[in-house]
Amino acid sequence: MLKDEYKVYETKMKKSIDSVAADFASVRAGRANAAVLDRITVDYYGTPTPIQQIASITSPDPRSLVIQPWDSGAVKLIKKAIETSDLGINPQDDGRSLRLAFPQLTEERRKELVKQIRKYAENGKVAIRNIRRDAMDAFKKQEKKSEITEDEMKQAEKDLQKLTDDSCKKIDELLAKKEKELMAV
Repeated sequence: MLKDEYKVYETKMKKSIDSVAADFASVRAGRANAAVLDRITVDYYGTPTPIQQIASITSPDPRSLVIQPWDSGAVKLIKKAIETSDLGINPQDDGRSLRLAFPQLTEERRKELVKQIRKYAENGKVAIRNIRRDAMDAFKKQEKKSEITEDEMKQAEKDLQKLTDDSCKKIDELLAKKEKELMAV
């Protein structure tokens, strides 16, 4: 009976893990990757719009990205959005497109990025623990209403803890992989 109710919380935890993975993808690791632009929005006609929705992004070589807006008037808006972001790259503007050159990461910048991804991982773990807490609260309410027994409550507690531990372990694995990628010279 309770297994069906776990699915809801398991799905929420999976979404938290996916969110952390997306955060990690947005952190550049010395190579040009269009995912670093995912978090940047452009004020396009008064609406915050992701760059991918108003331009094509290509990678002509491993160290650069070229952004070609479909509307040439958006070039300056995209340039301004990139400059004000925490990306740390100055785009070169040729009037019709923007070129982003990704320099080799310095040791200091790598350490900053590792701190940043550790923060993302910790936020993900906090979200997972909050999901566990919400689940426990729901099961405690059911126990008070005598909808589930005390034994079922204890089993739910064990199962939720295992689910939480497994989810946190997945985040740790993603973190270790991304740290290794960032620190590779």
